Amino acid sequence: MSLTPKASLRSGGRFAAVLPVVLLALCAFYMISAFKAPKEASEFQLGQFGGLPVVDLGRVKPLDTLARTSLMVISNKQTMYLKDGEGTSDHRHAKGLQKVSAMRWLMDVMTKPEARNYTVLRIDHPEVLALIHADRDRMYFSVNEIMEHRDVLSDQIERARAIPSSDLSPFQHQLLRLAQSLEVYFKLEDVTGLLLIPPAHEGKVDTWQSFVQAQKSPEAQASPSPAIAAYPAMFQAWAQNQPADFNAALTGYLGTLEQGHASRMARVRFETLLNNVQPFMHCMTLYVLVFVLAIVSWLGMSRPLLRAAMWILLLTIVMHTFGLVTRIYIQGRPPVTNLYSSAVFVGWGAVILGIVLERFYRNGIGAVTAAGTGFLTLLIAHNLSLDGDTMTMMQAVLDTNFWLATHVVVITLGYASTFLAGFLGIVYILRGVLTRGLTPELGRSLSRMIYGIIAFATLFSFVGTILGGIWADQSWGRFWGWDPKENGALLIVLWNALVLHARMGGMARQRGVAALAVGGNIVTSWSWFGTNMLGVGLHAYGFIDSAIFWMLTFVASQLAIIGLAMIPQRHWRSTRAAAAATRTAAPAAPGTPILPSTA
Repeated sequence: MSLTPKASLRSGGRFAAVLPVVLLALCAFYMISAFKAPKEASEFQLGQFGGLPVVDLGRVKPLDTLARTSLMVISNKQTMYLKDGEGTSDHRHAKGLQKVSAMRWLMDVMTKPEARNYTVLRIDHPEVLALIHADRDRMYFSVNEIMEHRDVLSDQIERARAIPSSDLSPFQHQLLRLAQSLEVYFKLEDVTGLLLIPPAHEGKVDTWQSFVQAQKSPEAQASPSPAIAAYPAMFQAWAQNQPADFNAALTGYLGTLEQGHASRMARVRFETLLNNVQPFMHCMTLYVLVFVLAIVSWLGMSRPLLRAAMWILLLTIVMHTFGLVTRIYIQGRPPVTNLYSSAVFVGWGAVILGIVLERFYRNGIGAVTAAGTGFLTLLIAHNLSLDGDTMTMMQAVLDTNFWLATHVVVITLGYASTFLAGFLGIVYILRGVLTRGLTPELGRSLSRMIYGIIAFATLFSFVGTILGGIWADQSWGRFWGWDPKENGALLIVLWNALVLHARMGGMARQRGVAALAVGGNIVTSWSWFGTNMLGVGLHAYGFIDSAIFWMLTFVASQLAIIGLAMIPQRHWRSTRAAAAATRTAAPAAPGTPILPSTA
């Protein structure tokens, strides 16, 4: 029996059996290639040098992380371009230049005065550009160029520092950002102040020393650390372009580190691997691919495309999990310790729930919402990483693994599930208003999905909030204090309970539940980020000025989608299509004339 054209389009014939396998194989190759060690651009073993430990911001990290996060703060990039002693972070002007790593940039900063001529400091505010008399077409400047205007900049920076953070203008925010970039640069340039010298054996972070401290320490003078001789030898070899001497000093020092700091070095190596692989960036790419495949599957050849989307989604969540577990191992902490890690974990939880939905319903909705939520949360995490190290030391009140593994993880799963319900609501509204694809059967399925996920979110949000109260009682001596973050957590519980009661009481049906679920996105974004934007309260751990605009933009987009849901359903495109199909399929009543009357 031959397939009809429509059936052939949906199944894809023989091509359907091959397409998912080919796409999965390509994506697997893409993932595996991320683990390939980067090639050294020169004879210097910079990759191994980047794996040497240093204490910065209260934790031991590889020099590679210090280089990447520092360059990210300074230029919003992890690479730059170099030629003949001149460097730039602007890819638009990189023709004929060699792309180099953050580690090579760091080595030049620590050893070569001409590194001050590298145009890596990013400035994009017109008023700051006017202060240094710069062309508005430029975005990157060298330290020497900035220091020519130190007097006028210092005066403006001091004025900005005297103003409360909530009252700063965008111009003043940019000035303080520039000051932070210069502080980071000068800290790296003064290599003698970096905490590069470890204790003889593994110990606390506060036992690490700088060269200056070691010179004053009687213990270090009596039994000098191998680092005191190794680093100057490596720096001199780099400055004089002697790779053999550099590699010999590096190999000898690595051997001594492995003997006295085996477990510490294992974590440092894993962090270096994480830096090179960049699993979350690769996950973002594949989440976009899954999203596109699942959307296209609604248009035709649905089975092979949806199968490919699901297989790639499973591959992507493996990489997402790898990145999450690696961070847990490196920090020795549960998965959520700051805003960055919460974004990674929210995305992970939403993707897992989306996969479960797709396993039961097999209609592409779970894959679309999982991929969309995974991409957006990792995009948020990427922007949060622009502020520097994403594994910084926690405030003392948070330094409790038990509560981080209970309250924080549970409440974050509540965030993830509430967001997922909200994105399911978005799918319901957009497919109903803008397409013909929201059939009555699909509408019922989506409504059941939203209801189930919100029930899950209510449970986790409520339990997480109660656990947070118990933790607060142990930390601050009170169970509840109407702190902004506590209010946000309570709002999520109340909003989810409202949606459940509205549905069970018949006050909201499919369309109403979808609109209310989208409203849950606004409530959750307030608790997750909005409370930090206030800069007040005991839970204000991650104040980020740049997030205010994007959070307000997100809220506006959700309100716009809720507005679409308020359009009378008879005007929805899917409703009109269903009504037209019903009229076309309905048989004519007996006695009805075939031709219309002309009367």
